[in-house]
Amino acid sequence: MDWQKKTGVKIIIISIDDSKSVDRVAPFVNGRGWEFESYLDENSVFKRAMNVINVPHTFVFDGSGKLVQQHTSYAVGDEEELYELLIQMNE
Repeated sequence: MDWQKKTGVKIIIISIDDSKSVDRVAPFVNGRGWEFESYLDENSVFKRAMNVINVPHTFVFDGSGKLVQQHTSYAVGDEEELYELLIQMNE
């Protein structure tokens, strides 16, 4: 993706699917052609640790690992706001 090259962002996907639906995660990700790192949080350890209530939930960390922003849910246009934040972080 062009914006990944421009911003230097690294995307990681963490699925909170449980053992009943975990077998559907890889086909879903592969079917969309996503080349992001992906992990499973079957026991909701990450979800609880990060206080995630609703999904999707986006976390933005800077290069030193500091949490810069988080956002719950998705609405059209959110990706443009995220892109602007990432550009600002690289200035």
